[in-house]
Amino acid sequence: MFKSVQSKTILIVLIIGLLIICGIGIFNINLINDLNNQISNNSLENMSSTIEQIQNSQKIVFGVGVGAFLILVLIIKLYLSKFIIYPLNKLIKSAEEMSTKEESKKTTKKENLDKVDDLFGMMTTELKDQLNEVSTKKNQIETILRHMTDGIVAFNMNKEIILINPVAKKLLSIRPEDSTFEDIFNKFNLDINMEKIIYLENWTSTEQRVQVDDKYINIFFAPFRNQDDRPDGVIAVVQDITEHVKLDNMRKEFVADVSHELKTPITSIMGYADTLLEGEYDKETQDKFLNVIATEARRMAKLVTDLLTLSRYDNKRERTQKETFDLGDLVKKCQDKLAIEIKKKNHKVNCFVTADVPPVYADKYDIERVVLNILTNSIKYTKEGGEIKIYVGFVYNDAYIKVFDNGIGIPEEDLSRIFERFYRVDKARTREMGGTGLGLSIAKEILDKNGGSIDIKSVVGQGTEVVIKIPTKS
Repeated sequence: MFKSVQSKTILIVLIIGLLIICGIGIFNINLINDLNNQISNNSLENMSSTIEQIQNSQKIVFGVGVGAFLILVLIIKLYLSKFIIYPLNKLIKSAEEMSTKEESKKTTKKENLDKVDDLFGMMTTELKDQLNEVSTKKNQIETILRHMTDGIVAFNMNKEIILINPVAKKLLSIRPEDSTFEDIFNKFNLDINMEKIIYLENWTSTEQRVQVDDKYINIFFAPFRNQDDRPDGVIAVVQDITEHVKLDNMRKEFVADVSHELKTPITSIMGYADTLLEGEYDKETQDKFLNVIATEARRMAKLVTDLLTLSRYDNKRERTQKETFDLGDLVKKCQDKLAIEIKKKNHKVNCFVTADVPPVYADKYDIERVVLNILTNSIKYTKEGGEIKIYVGFVYNDAYIKVFDNGIGIPEEDLSRIFERFYRVDKARTREMGGTGLGLSIAKEILDKNGGSIDIKSVVGQGTEVVIKIPTKS
């Protein structure tokens, strides 16, 4: 547009200039014609004055034309400056300002976009870190729950399972279709529900004990709350207390057995003593009564000694004094110590020691006590005229003692409990033979302390096999 206005303005100036030039030309032509007429009419004397007038007229016309041209140029310049150039400059300046502002806006926008991109990047990174942290914590919690020995079951307010670990599934025998609180716990006939746990926490027992097959399970219920401190569900902690129940029962049996074992000889002692005090008896009767009293007293002393021995092993106060010795010689000496009992029952006892049995490394006194206990049991529970075989040998890094007898044997259902304290297969017969029910318990404690082991196999009516293993000297 600006170039078009310039072109038009230049064209107008040229046209006006041509018109002025043409006008001056026409004026000069007229002057020349007038000069020619005057030359032809006048004399030569008047020619100089006429030429001078023409020259003056030309100068005046030229000056007027130049002045008019300059004035016209000035007018055109003013016109162009005011009405064309100034608005154009203003427009250009405005355009430049607008362009600058636009560029500034673009720059600002770009900067803002860069800031937004940076902020979005930071937010993305932070969100990613938080998600990674949440995922890590989730994996940690799942790992902890998976490897816990206690079962965990969590329920939402709709009584649906939201979390459960494998131990809980196993302990509560949860089936795939069991998905709610009632599905799991109604089969145990528990007097408890989620409403009581959540809203009557202070008035309701939240601990229950149930029996699942052969296991005893303790279940502890507790509500959990959300961030607004409102009830959000219930969590159940499931514990297998089978061993605790068994130990508690064993403790009760142990106390009852100790009380009974002590009460029986005390009753006998008191009865025979009171009988002797009530009247005079002959020498033979007195000796008989005194013999019973002495026997029962020795039995009590043996019971107390065995209990003290077990107590020392339990409290780790019994120190083992290990030494190197020959196991074959020890077994033969134990056989010699029991020769009188063997002869009384007319047993046939043979001891076989294989060649090259290395020395064992253990507490010699303790091992002798174990061997004596095993041989004594074989002698007691084998009928008269029975046969007992003893083998001493070596396998891998252990020396072993095997004792075979053809005695009364032990029922299969009792084999798993024979090492329990005061456990006896036939209590009446064992008590009659003077046993306390602690011999095998002490034997196992001794062998465990010396790094050995004991194993018993038996068939009722056919006999018993006892295998004792003791570490050898490396």
